[in-house]
Amino acid sequence: MIKGVKFISIPVTDQDRALSFYADKLGFRILTDKPFSDKQRWIELSIPGAETLVVLFTPDGHENRIGGFSPATFYCDNVQRTYDELLALGVEFLASPKKAPWGHFTMFRDPDGNQFVLSSK
Repeated sequence: MIKGVKFISIPVTDQDRALSFYADKLGFRILTDKPFSDKQRWIELSIPGAETLVVLFTPDGHENRIGGFSPATFYCDNVQRTYDELLALGVEFLASPKKAPWGHFTMFRDPDGNQFVLSSK
């Protein structure tokens, strides 16, 4: 049976720029950074304390998936504190954190325009 999600793939236009954003601003750790083809590398990142990995990779023919809303949602212990910390590092947010009946959340975007929800657990 299925045991979990191994990784989510985030399509990007510039792997170096994306790697800098996810590692330097979001604090993800590089697990794998190896050549994949003449155009791309296979880059796997870990989120400290999480099991699911993040892959910065765009399959050929899927460039139209870059930018826009992502079905991946990240969580943290304190949305307001994380928002403040990431904002100070230059992460672009779409709005200030809000409280909803289902939890506290905000949305941010990466350098390629991929948009993610950041919520409480």
